[in-house]
Amino acid sequence: MIKFNFIKNLKESTKLVCLTFFVLVLGISFSYAQIVQVPDGVPDYQKTSGVSGKVISVGSDTMNNLMALWCEGFKKQYPNIECEIEGKGSSTAPPALIEGTSTIGPMSRNMKHKEIDEFERAKGYKPTAIPTSIDTLAVFVNKDNPIECLTIEQVDEIFSKNRKCGGSEDITTWGQLGLKGGWANKPISIYGRNSASGTYGFFKKKALCKGDYKDTVKEQPGSASVVQGIENDLGGIGYSGIGYITAGVKVVSLAKEKDAKCAPVNSENVATGDYPLARFLYLYVNKKPNKALDLLREQFLLYVLSKPGQEVVIKDGYLPIPADVDVKQMSIVKNETQ
Repeated sequence: MIKFNFIKNLKESTKLVCLTFFVLVLGISFSYAQIVQVPDGVPDYQKTSGVSGKVISVGSDTMNNLMALWCEGFKKQYPNIECEIEGKGSSTAPPALIEGTSTIGPMSRNMKHKEIDEFERAKGYKPTAIPTSIDTLAVFVNKDNPIECLTIEQVDEIFSKNRKCGGSEDITTWGQLGLKGGWANKPISIYGRNSASGTYGFFKKKALCKGDYKDTVKEQPGSASVVQGIENDLGGIGYSGIGYITAGVKVVSLAKEKDAKCAPVNSENVATGDYPLARFLYLYVNKKPNKALDLLREQFLLYVLSKPGQEVVIKDGYLPIPADVDVKQMSIVKNETQ
């Protein structure tokens, strides 16, 4: 399993300027309090000859759009290549790689020990994980909801039935969170992902302290479905990647603890660690130790890690990986390092 000093690398290597500007997400303009640039030191893509075939991607729903955009850019370099993308959740990536029905396995989390063991039993070596981008998971509410901030403990009290983050109250109405008037008795309607999703597992670990979801969570097959449900439900709350924001929802700022500062989702708060729900997004591949990848997979991964590939990351609402992490992964892809 690949581990990185997330905060240190992000602080030292990612070039971020915190200003307010407007970007388009799903064709809708919203305020996003940061300008993000690809870090200095990330190289441009160098086209080569002989690249052909089909990129077959099976895995994370969160990364569906990223994969489509990467494939679009890669196809401009090599018009004869094809892409086939299926995104039903991160847990579908490992078996597809084992069975050989995919060539790339997008995952919004690290593989679990059990998944790595199953791969190793089948192949005789571990899968290779390539971090590609940084996602900030957001807690969304309906755009007309006046709530501005929640602590992780409160999030746990809303979503979890056994409250392992230390809270004592089962929060079921917005009035319990301090809202007045017509909101006081309004029930909280909870939206989330299904258990096949890496987002489901990450939120369970980080926001529920590994506790169990309430049975009342309306499980959705994709991140866009979570957001759509909240758009149409005044009392709705749910979680997904920040890239899925629309004008019909708003992001709730989060505080790690009761007395901690309330941190909105922006690069500065991710870099300092004040915003608690940030993660790497990975592409997993079946790569034999000390053996080169085939040219198609090698070049696709190098494109993802190159400057144009990281510009796609920003375009889709995510953060690029730090330059030192990027260069290290390029060496692994090119079989220069293991």
